[in-house]
Amino acid sequence: MNAPTTTTPAEVIVSRTRRVGCDGGGGALGHPLVYLTLSRTGTIDCPYCGRRYVLAEDAHDDEH
Repeated sequence: MNAPTTTTPAEVIVSRTRRVGCDGGGGALGHPLVYLTLSRTGTIDCPYCGRRYVLAEDAHDDEH
């Protein structure tokens, strides 16, 4: 019987704003800078490197 597989993000980063920029954090070994907007649930995963951004509980909601 095969065990179920789960995927976990490469890294979890807590953000105080809904708009974040991700470049992979690897300098020349990273990826192009992309700007991401955290969803209403307060999370988003970078499509390049898989980093998960999570909105801090006490963060300022900058959406109008």
